Formats: sequence, C-alpha cells, structure tokens
Amino acid sequence: MDIVGPDPLGVGGMRETKRIADLASLYGIPTTIHFGGSPVGCMASVHVISTLKDFVVMENHAADIPWWGDLVNGPAKPIVQNGYIRVPEGPGLGVELNEEVCRAHLRSSGYFEPTPQYDNFILDEFKTGGPYPHLDPDGNPTNAPQTP
Repeated sequence: MDIVGPDPLGVGGMRETKRIADLASLYGIPTTIHFGGSPVGCMASVHVISTLKDFVVMENHAADIPWWGDLVNGPAKPIVQNGYIRVPEGPGLGVELNEEVCRAHLRSSGYFEPTPQYDNFILDEFKTGGPYPHLDPDGNPTNAPQTP
C-alpha cells in the first residue's frame, strides 16, 4: 500500500480517521483525505488533518456548489482559498450553521426532523435522499433526479 485515503464521514468520524492515518504513518504511508459533504464535515476534517504527521491532500467534492460555504458562519470566505483551508480558531469546530441558508437548500422537507432510520442497525433508508448534485460549468446540476 502506497497511500491511505479515508473519508472521515465514512470510516467512523474524526477519531477513527486519525487512528487510520496514525497507523499508516507508523509504516511510512502518507494520508490523503476523501471528502464530499457540508462545511461542518469539512471543518471537522480540517481539524483532524491539522494533527496528521504525513498528510498530503484533501479532495473536496462539494465546494463547487455556489451556496456551499454559505451554509455556515465563522470561517473566512471563501472557505477554500487558493487550494487551502484555514483551520478555524473558534470554539468547537469553529463554525455555526447559517439556518436560513440551510433551510433554503433542504433536499427533503423538514429541518432537524426525527431520523428513525438511524434506529436500524443497517442504514438502508439513509441513501434514499441521494447525493448533493454536482454542477456543470453553468451551475446546473449534473446528477439531479430526472422527472418523467
């Protein structure tokens, strides 16, 4: 193995990502971070990355959404500047939800509604909402659901 590339949102969060990267580092294996999600998850990833010995790069599959950075208040905007993300210095992750923007871009109705799908051991229902759309150069979703 030449490199590890955990996705913090898929491997168990911040602590597990750090454990994977630290174990890889013991064997001289560098770490890249795969990321595609909200600015909250991005800042969690950035905090973990700031502790890694052999970090190379974090890929980000969400920053092309025009309103992505507006989902939170706190970090400097744009969040990604010249390919870098500054580690926030505020309390916690250094971000607060911008509730107005969050509500304006919900994929399904409801804001912090109950999530009974998390009561199940296997989260089959979790994927029913689908991913956030990726955008073409004109800002149009490229993987939006097709209506008949």
